[in-house]
Amino acid sequence: MMMDATKTPGASTLASAPAHVWDKAAEGWNSNAAVIQDWLSGITNAMLDAAHIQPGSRVLDVAAGAGNQTLDIARRVGGKGYVLATDISPRILALARVNAAAAGFTQIQTQVADAQALGLAGSDFDAVVCRLGLMLCTEPLKVLLEARQALKAGGRFAAVVFSTPQSNPCLTLMMATALKAVGAQPRSPFAPGSLLSLGQPGLMAQLLHDAGFVDIDVQLVSAPFRLPSAQHYVDFVRSSGSPIMEMMATLDIAGQAKAWADMAAKLEMFTTPTGWVGPNELLLCSAKSGATSPPKMAPAISA
Repeated sequence: MMMDATKTPGASTLASAPAHVWDKAAEGWNSNAAVIQDWLSGITNAMLDAAHIQPGSRVLDVAAGAGNQTLDIARRVGGKGYVLATDISPRILALARVNAAAAGFTQIQTQVADAQALGLAGSDFDAVVCRLGLMLCTEPLKVLLEARQALKAGGRFAAVVFSTPQSNPCLTLMMATALKAVGAQPRSPFAPGSLLSLGQPGLMAQLLHDAGFVDIDVQLVSAPFRLPSAQHYVDFVRSSGSPIMEMMATLDIAGQAKAWADMAAKLEMFTTPTGWVGPNELLLCSAKSGATSPPKMAPAISA
């Protein structure tokens, strides 16, 4: 059966607010598994290819969520492989365990852990992957350092993050509408921990270099979101899009209804004769762990 690790490396540094946020979005993210699979299946396969995942591989899945891509990894590694799925949300990992058990996988284990403090140095994983989670970390370099420390020499890292704001207009439109609804000032799309925070050209390559990775490759990949209507996309974000969900939760019921309706109306511009197609562009980032020890983060200095 799928196991739930009893230890939680880095538990003392778990950020309770993000865990709470994703606990609330867990059910929605899980219930939309088929929608997410349709959207991301192509780039997920490309990510696993870039990580050189094959039968028998030992793989760490960081910010695994409800385990949609974890199941894809398990299929690749087979019964002789091993997958450790980590996430900051205990609730979403509980759903990942249910999904793995339903799929009949016995090679998957879960562990609650902050991506910025995995505590898995020396684990000698063949590969570490992170699909649409790295950009939500306020200190992504820490995540990359933790990932490299968990890899064996020559192991592979691969991640998927959103690219530039102009190439992801649905996200920018919804965020701008949400900010206006709650009376907040516009924010930089590259603010640490935000959806588009790693989309600046050259940033991911630099972070991977700074973390001590080699053979770095960053590719732009178009990943349009195809749904029957704009309202279907709003419904998806309304149940699964944690950053916007949190902002909407600060409004009263009438204010929320108006803001969601405004988003749906603005998103109608992406309706086509064959359905709604929301433009999205992602970055597929991959690299290799070198033979030398990864650099260490300097300790924080207390005031």
